[in-house]
Order: sequence, then C-alpha cells, then structure tokens
Amino acid sequence: MEFIDKKVVSINNLMMKFRKKKCSPKNLLILFPHCIQSSQCKQNVKNDLNECKRCGKCKVKDLIEFSEKYGVHITLASGGRAALQRVMDEDIHGVIAIACEKELRTGLMAAMSKAIFAVPNLRPHGYCKDTDVYLDEVKEAIEKFLT
Repeated sequence: MEFIDKKVVSINNLMMKFRKKKCSPKNLLILFPHCIQSSQCKQNVKNDLNECKRCGKCKVKDLIEFSEKYGVHITLASGGRAALQRVMDEDIHGVIAIACEKELRTGLMAAMSKAIFAVPNLRPHGYCKDTDVYLDEVKEAIEKFLT
C-alpha cells in the first residue's frame, strides 16, 4: 500500500506542475502535522502556534517563518477531520500539505477539488515522531503558487 500512496502523491504533484495554479498569499495555506514538532519540546504548539519559542530544534520555527515571510496562512493538522475542514474553507485556494504519504493520499482524495501540493515528510524516527521536511520543497511550492 505504501507504494500506491507514493504514486498517488507523485502523480498529484506532477499534475499540479502542469496545472500551474496561482493564488494570492491570503488564499494559500501551509498545513503540517504535529509530529514535525520535537517530541522533547514542552511548548504546546498543537493548540497555538504562537507558543513556539523558535528554538530551531524542529522545523516548526521555519514553517512559521515561511508563513510570515510570504504572508500565507499556516495550520498545524491535529487530525484528519480538522485538517480537511481547514483545507475546504472557501477562502483557501491552494494548499501545501506536509505529511506521510498515507495521510497525503487520504487528504488528496478527500479534497480533490482543491489545488494541493503534497510534500512527504521525512521519518528518521519512524512514523508520527520527530518527523522532518525538506524546507526547499516547501519554499518551492509556496513560490509556485504565489502570483
């Protein structure tokens, strides 16, 4: 099944490159999973991203800084339903979704009408713990969406 998840994500991203969807910063969302936050961190960014102390021990700081630099929305996905609800908001026209391929595939299928660029996370410690992301891929996706 993991093979299929990876293929769905790859095909989606290829279609996004051909689609060339553009949107303004106020209509773009960066969506990332809670497992990007360091498991050693005492801050509760799951409820409020402003709780992040920006220590640099995980990529939450960098993602927040991208949001500020480009003026785009950012949301931590605490669960599938909450993430889908945010993605389907009528003010959101483009999404950069960071997650494991299984979650990305599920989200892509559920939100098929939205323009979503899927960025698979890195899992050096296994699933759902201290995951990582290539920031260059996130930055590239932001820049492709912005008009």
